[in-house]
Amino acid sequence: MTIAVGVEALEAAAEPILSDAEMYRLGLVASTGGEEGVFDLITAHKWFNLAAMQGNLEARAYRAELAKEMTSEEIAEAQRMAREYLLTHRPRSSN
Repeated sequence: MTIAVGVEALEAAAEPILSDAEMYRLGLVASTGGEEGVFDLITAHKWFNLAAMQGNLEARAYRAELAKEMTSEEIAEAQRMAREYLLTHRPRSSN
């Protein structure tokens, strides 16, 4: 059985990309442990990286600080996760 899905259908199904402020906040939660107290530097780096790509200067600074505490493998994983996020989310509509 073959299922064909058009690109338009996939794009419509994808969640919109979060704003830089939302991404920055998610980075802060992951880097501080949030309410659960579980630190996740890889996820924090991912969110700070995505927010920085949208021009958030604070996220850029936090990303640089986190990178000092991470291995090159951890940074590579965070970057892979950021690329995956961009591939699976669509830009917000300007409407």
